[in-house]
Amino acid sequence: MSYQHLLAELDLGFTRLRNRVVMGSMHTGMEDRFWHYPQLAAYFRERAKGGVGLIVTGGISPNRQGWLLPFGGTLNSVFDLRNHRLLTEAVHAEGGKIALQILHAGRYGYQPFVVSASAIKSPISRFKPRALSLAGIASTVRDYARCARLAQRAGYDGIEIMGSEGYLLNQFLCPRTNRRDDRYGGSIENRMRIAREIVEQVRAVCGERFIVVYRLSLIDLVEGGNTWDETVQVAKALEAAGVTMFNTGIGWHEARVPTIVTSVPRAAFASLSARLKAAVKVPVIVSNRINTPEVAEELLAQGAGDLVSMARPLLADPEFVVKTAEGRAHEINTCIACNQACLDHTFRNERATCLVNPRAGRETELVYRTVSGPAVRSVAVVGAGPAGLSAATVAASRGHRVTLFDASPTIGGQFNLAMRVPGKEEFGETIRYFQSQLQRHRVDVRLDTRVDPALLAAGAYDDVIVATGIVPRRPAIPGIDGPNVLSYVDVLRGAPVGARVAVIGAGGIGFDVSEFLLHRPGEPLPMSRDAWLDEWGVDLAVRERGGLKTPAPPQPARQIWLLQRKAGKLGMGLGKTSGWVHRATLARNGVKMLGGVSYLEIGARGLKIAREGVEAWLDVDTIVVCAGQESLRDLLPRAAAAGVVAAERSVETQSPRYHVIGGAKVATELDAKRAIREGAEVAAAL
Repeated sequence: MSYQHLLAELDLGFTRLRNRVVMGSMHTGMEDRFWHYPQLAAYFRERAKGGVGLIVTGGISPNRQGWLLPFGGTLNSVFDLRNHRLLTEAVHAEGGKIALQILHAGRYGYQPFVVSASAIKSPISRFKPRALSLAGIASTVRDYARCARLAQRAGYDGIEIMGSEGYLLNQFLCPRTNRRDDRYGGSIENRMRIAREIVEQVRAVCGERFIVVYRLSLIDLVEGGNTWDETVQVAKALEAAGVTMFNTGIGWHEARVPTIVTSVPRAAFASLSARLKAAVKVPVIVSNRINTPEVAEELLAQGAGDLVSMARPLLADPEFVVKTAEGRAHEINTCIACNQACLDHTFRNERATCLVNPRAGRETELVYRTVSGPAVRSVAVVGAGPAGLSAATVAASRGHRVTLFDASPTIGGQFNLAMRVPGKEEFGETIRYFQSQLQRHRVDVRLDTRVDPALLAAGAYDDVIVATGIVPRRPAIPGIDGPNVLSYVDVLRGAPVGARVAVIGAGGIGFDVSEFLLHRPGEPLPMSRDAWLDEWGVDLAVRERGGLKTPAPPQPARQIWLLQRKAGKLGMGLGKTSGWVHRATLARNGVKMLGGVSYLEIGARGLKIAREGVEAWLDVDTIVVCAGQESLRDLLPRAAAAGVVAAERSVETQSPRYHVIGGAKVATELDAKRAIREGAEVAAAL
């Protein structure tokens, strides 16, 4: 593809953007502490160098009441300018433009000063907000304007006013959270008043030659949200007040409809941006689950928007735009929307990074320095799963001579199984990326090869990276070797499964296998956009408040019992931003989820269990075992084979040096984030 729309300049009259790619706002955790701003500057610099047209920072509060966290990122004093100039100067040095997102958390703040339109507590913060008084509203408007003017003085090319996802301005806009009876409540004209006043004041203090983006919620996906007609009315009023362009927000954080996880179809909500574009004259940014240049180009060509916002895809690959422009789109490290290292970290108050790109947010710490001459090492990587692929490609990119072995005929390891799970098809993109890097950096790939000590000795390697992964664990249950028992590997590879199934083990793999078994063999995947919208009850016409309708999920293919030994709620170890989606999917499809289960016997009848002192048979056709894994470490020298701690203490005395990563190091509940990070870190240290 030529990507002529995606790579075209955009003339805003007073300034130009070099292409139509916007790096959407994503909170990294570095915004909140000034001593992290040098790292934040390096993070933004790398994306600007990679060709992004406009970068939007993570949310910065205009005042104390708007903090997401205690002492969160704030721009309300001239003393903050020096830190912010580190960011703007880094981006401008690489030819990019940057906007500060002004975000007032409202009732979503995790701190005791929270305020909102009305005193209605949110389900995601333990602090009940205080309703803003009229004087408080006026002060908040002034704080937004002051923050915008300070941003301009710090060198930002513009600001983005966060008015979606359920934050303060969204709380004023919607009846769900606005029960006021003064001039800021009641009619939509009143509910939008604070947003309009903020835009007017920002434009007044910053002038016309300053980008003002307003991130507007196009569908709230909560009861008591706005209708489409109200959203258009708000957009037109804000356009008249001085907005330069609209960014599109989808759903509130408290919505019970997923909007950003990997099971959401690509560009599922883009038709809303197209409708907004038809209603206003200023440019519109289309967003949400757009992760490849092909999808972005198609959306722009079809008129769904004037620009495309991508946040997580630019965490995954800061060179997204450069690779697209150079005809290397196949080398893009595609975001798989797993959320495990970005949003899950953010909601745990940890620094955000990326599962498929562990350098994201750590650009000054995880550095891949090129080697040459005597520093070049001969490296054997055993295992072509995520850990081994990460180690092999990073080591080879630095200049080391790398040989990659795997007993399988294909690369990818457990990702080949993960991509078979409905909604996780994106995992195949990571395998494609690693394949491109193996070729680019000329890694000697030897598949269908079982490695033994003699083979390694013959290669005379300086380093051996053991990434041999895991084998599924078989619990000691009488009858476990019966013909009606399968491992999760068997199931995901297509073994026949009966109509009534017991799944032993309710970790991430148990949930994945249960979702896999809800679908019929041969059923086309991924699910179509319309089928997904029906399943989750989303009305893109937004005829009713919030854009919700009655969910209509398809009939499940099987009756499933998902079991765990531990008492309590199942799935507590799943990701914070995606676990609820998996639990809701299984519950909606009638999966019986039981905790506190003891497994007594497997027989022709099925699985005999005990729970709360009561024994019972589950009359099932198939028992699927998802009860953990055991590390494969056969290649480690005998002195180090007793365990990973011993291995780590002895590798430096071995010749060659041995390094253990991924599942071979720790098998407890497969962790691709850790595996890829460990592979990169080991390779960076060679």
